[in-house]
Amino acid sequence: MPADRLMPTPESADLIALTRELVDDKLRPRVDEAERTATFPRDVFALLGRAGLLGLPYPEELGGGGQPYEVYLQVVEEIASAWAAVGVGVSVHALSCFGLAEAGTDEQRQRWLPDLLGGDLLGAYCLSEAHAGSDPAAMRTKAVRQGDDYVITGAKAWTTHGGQADFYKVMARTSDEKGRGISCFLVPADAEGLTADVPEQKMGLMSSTTATMLFDGVRVPAERRLGAEGQGLAIALAGLDAGEEGLDAEHEQAAAALDEVEELGGAGYTKDFPVERYMRETKVMQIFEGTNQIQRLVISRHLK
Repeated sequence: MPADRLMPTPESADLIALTRELVDDKLRPRVDEAERTATFPRDVFALLGRAGLLGLPYPEELGGGGQPYEVYLQVVEEIASAWAAVGVGVSVHALSCFGLAEAGTDEQRQRWLPDLLGGDLLGAYCLSEAHAGSDPAAMRTKAVRQGDDYVITGAKAWTTHGGQADFYKVMARTSDEKGRGISCFLVPADAEGLTADVPEQKMGLMSSTTATMLFDGVRVPAERRLGAEGQGLAIALAGLDAGEEGLDAEHEQAAAALDEVEELGGAGYTKDFPVERYMRETKVMQIFEGTNQIQRLVISRHLK
């Protein structure tokens, strides 16, 4: 355990123990079949929501668990150690709730946040585009104001839960003022004109659906905009900053998976043991939510 990791309180220790018990009982027995058949485990997220694990880093007055991010990340680690795709999904769901919790009005929070944190609604996060993966300020997806609505047109790539989520936190351009021209919207999955492209064929995380979301004149009420016009990129990056811990851990996990494969020799290269899956899964941990290289640049800007 790293020296700077918070010592668990009795409450957090009980929470982590509860998570470990739930993971062993409900998740581990299902992961191999779900990964083999690329089955999205929607019911697992509902289960985690009922257990209070989807809203841990959010304040109790908003329906969350009121836990520090350190404890939340330990819970995510416990989940991901058994089922990486679900661990990633929990992280993405929490990220998709961040803008609502931080920038939403009291009315918006009361209307949507309880169902999101309770697992009745599953969220997705739409920031990246095919041509603007590491430079979100270069996005082309537009949201044009028309009366009391915005009309969104464009495409968002690499959307975890794409086609499976109940709502999408979408960053779209509302003006041409570079970074300040982007706004944030909560778009329901059943909005007319919103569709998911064919899911990506990935090398790992088979039970986690990843797809490009297509916005063909999607009309969204202005009441679903989070924050003021032009605050979208700040909202998006603040959410990413909140989950930036663990770069060194990701390197360690990738190296450990490689070592385990080599220790088993030829058998480690077969699907008779789960280590080949661990090796495929850990690589993406160094890529999404900003590659390790991009994360280092972001962190370096905060150093004095």
